[in-house]
Amino acid sequence: MDSVTQVLLGASIGVAVMGRRTALWKSALWGGVAGLLPDLDVLLDHGDPILNMIRHRAETHALLLLTLFAFPMAWVVSRIHNQARLYGRWCWALWLALVTHPLLDLMTIYGTQVFQPFTDEAYGLGSMFIIDPAYSLPLLVGVVAACRVHNVGRALRINGWALALSTAYLAWSALAQWGVTQHARQSLQAQGLPTQQLLVTPAPLSTWVWRVVAIDGDRLHEGFYALMDGSRPMRFVAHERGAALAAQNAEHPQLQRLARFTDGFFKVAETNGRLVITDLRMGQEPAYVFSFDIGPPLQAGQSHPVAQQQSRRMDVGAGLTWLGQRMLGRDVPPPGGS
Repeated sequence: MDSVTQVLLGASIGVAVMGRRTALWKSALWGGVAGLLPDLDVLLDHGDPILNMIRHRAETHALLLLTLFAFPMAWVVSRIHNQARLYGRWCWALWLALVTHPLLDLMTIYGTQVFQPFTDEAYGLGSMFIIDPAYSLPLLVGVVAACRVHNVGRALRINGWALALSTAYLAWSALAQWGVTQHARQSLQAQGLPTQQLLVTPAPLSTWVWRVVAIDGDRLHEGFYALMDGSRPMRFVAHERGAALAAQNAEHPQLQRLARFTDGFFKVAETNGRLVITDLRMGQEPAYVFSFDIGPPLQAGQSHPVAQQQSRRMDVGAGLTWLGQRMLGRDVPPPGGS
């Protein structure tokens, strides 16, 4: 999720756990700091855009390492405020604010390496878009109440209800994803399309519209489903994904990295003699967040050049207009789609 939401979640948890034991602004402040800290890995440069992508949400998002970090952080915070007797409670508050960051990230499709250093496998449910106001706004209300409402009991109740509501929304997103997945499988089967390799993720900003991608050898089939569509079968559009080209360059280290990180949801194209690999999970045809020029096909003994990111973004106005139409259940093609 976006860093602002992570700060709000950490602050809300800090207030809920510390309660009346300390000033609410203190628990909100340090909970927010703990909620932000794991994302500071974006400041690290690994020397290659693909490595920067893959190494994000790695060690700083590991549950074990964050747990170990909670103890010294709580010691520092409790000493800053002369609250050594509350060290144990600060440990709980900051630990929860730290570990809920990667747990929330698990709800997105990006991939979070929560079990570092034992494995670098990246996990992601994909039931939440990285920015979703329906999740973030209740947290904002709770944190603002903690800082502005003078009646402490009332402020804590508002924050508690806000935290419960946002958590319930996460559960709803997983349930909605399951329902859309079943409907997508039925639509694909009815059209004679494969269902073995299937990606179901929300469209931007809500869980009201969903994007579905099915892989079929050299093609990907992309479709969209809005909850207002009801039982109407999904319509899919086929696009080339360059499977043959990927097979020809299967030994290319950069291609191998992205293929593993995306669990096979990638495509390859050749432009002016240079290979371009694209992560199919984030974006939609033809605009994707992560697309990389990895240079010409490698010859035996050659080392690969540094990748060049070539993200293509959709026109925001056209995208929002389309999204609004789809939320109403109108089956209109997406911008740039065919």
